[in-house]
Amino acid sequence: MHAKLDERAREIVARYPADRSRSALLPLLHLVQSEEGYVSPAGVEFCADVLGLNKAQVGAVATFYTMYKRRPTGDWLVSVCTNTMCNVLGGQQVYDALTEHLGVGHDETTPDGKITLEHAECLAACDYGPVMTVNYDFFDQVDPDAAVAVVNELRAGGRPQPSRGARLCTLKEMSLQLAGFADPREEAVADGLAGDPTLAGLRLAQQHGISVAGYDPNTPIKGSQTGDKPAPATTRPAAATGSTAPDVKSPDDKSPQVRTAETRNPDAKTAAPDAPGTKAPVDGVPAGPADARSAEQAGAAANKPASDAKPAGDGTEAQERSLKSAASEEAASARSELASPAVASEEEAASARSELASPAVASEEEAEK
Repeated sequence: MHAKLDERAREIVARYPADRSRSALLPLLHLVQSEEGYVSPAGVEFCADVLGLNKAQVGAVATFYTMYKRRPTGDWLVSVCTNTMCNVLGGQQVYDALTEHLGVGHDETTPDGKITLEHAECLAACDYGPVMTVNYDFFDQVDPDAAVAVVNELRAGGRPQPSRGARLCTLKEMSLQLAGFADPREEAVADGLAGDPTLAGLRLAQQHGISVAGYDPNTPIKGSQTGDKPAPATTRPAAATGSTAPDVKSPDDKSPQVRTAETRNPDAKTAAPDAPGTKAPVDGVPAGPADARSAEQAGAAANKPASDAKPAGDGTEAQERSLKSAASEEAASARSELASPAVASEEEAASARSELASPAVASEEEAEK
């Protein structure tokens, strides 16, 4: 493989900066596939040698992209879209017909090695569904009979004309183009017109006179490179609040960073509504304590009882009763201690005398225990 591909591999690597040679991995994988028809273990090793990578790094990329085949693939990769739109329009019937006709299933190759069949999740051509591709060239609005006719022509050595694009090329020829090398075949490159489904919206717009307001197709699009100034920003007017209070001017002429710093650390010169000593005017008379109590009572009345039939929070009356009860108990205890200091002293003295008078008894009792 080195003898066959070294020259082209060096050409691919030379397209990239010396310190970015790893970017050449994708076209190198296509180059390997153009030689063997798939990315073989030898091809992975070749790419690793050329770029100074290990085989695990190359294999990780080769297994990520579905256009790199890891098993021998036929000359013609036939893909049938079986995703939602194409499936509704008959894509599954097309795939089933090809499976039965070719005798192979998904990602399998015919015994002659010419055709590999696969079902695709989406081929990005919903307006032409159901679609089928041969080496990623489109055959639009196919039915089972048309699909079978295409594969029969391929097996006979022909190259049917796709619905859009140039003449078909084999998988190896296609991989060489993706590696960045021109296809020398005649009619390898062709310009195609957009199909009817693609132009349907444009034709309807022309028929009904629909166009973008103020759009002139002859006027070039303005951009920053041409020195054109961007259009002035439009601001939406603020909605009316109905307030009669005068507005508090905010220091909008400053940068957001400065304004944020001054708001967090205001001083006497800071023109911010929340600065110390700054009062924002309000509508009407400020709410007084009576209003606050009324609002609190209204909120308590609207508070539904909890599951135990008690209020969700302690009410003011209950708190006051608890505080009064605790205060009464403390006062009674204090009065009791003040009223009988002598009794307490006498009881303590008698207890002390009793303990001092009978040490032997205590000792005997402790010994028995």
